[in-house]
Amino acid sequence: MNENIVMTADQYDRIDGRDAYRSDIKRLTLGAPTQEGNQNMPIAAQIWEQTSDGNLEIRAELPIHQVMDLMIFLSRTMLHFREAYRLPLLYDPEKRTVERVGIQGGVMPVSVCMENPNINEDIKKFSQSLSDLGELTGERLRVLSRILEEMEYY
Repeated sequence: MNENIVMTADQYDRIDGRDAYRSDIKRLTLGAPTQEGNQNMPIAAQIWEQTSDGNLEIRAELPIHQVMDLMIFLSRTMLHFREAYRLPLLYDPEKRTVERVGIQGGVMPVSVCMENPNINEDIKKFSQSLSDLGELTGERLRVLSRILEEMEYY
């Protein structure tokens, strides 16, 4: 179970957001990938879940660049919603792309999903949910910001 794991964050269930102290997610790890689809990457992040028989097994595994891409995507989305109240629909129907983030010689477009037939209702719920999660996300963003500053952007 611990082969090729280099760093662990045990007892994650104690800080797992609104599931703290009730979460099945017990551990986060970094190390060599275990899942076949990630073998071409040298490092992956794993999320470990406790099964009904008490054992830990990997629930999800992502290469670290995808973890960072998700943080970039989430952060840019949160920035959009910080100012979205100024727009009647919380987005501009004429400009669905919020930002085009340049990464690795390409672009990751962060856009409102216009293919969603209920986008006008769902975006309001999403915005409210982001607001409701403020105490959980705000603290984590402050910690992440402090760590990134310490790293001096590596």
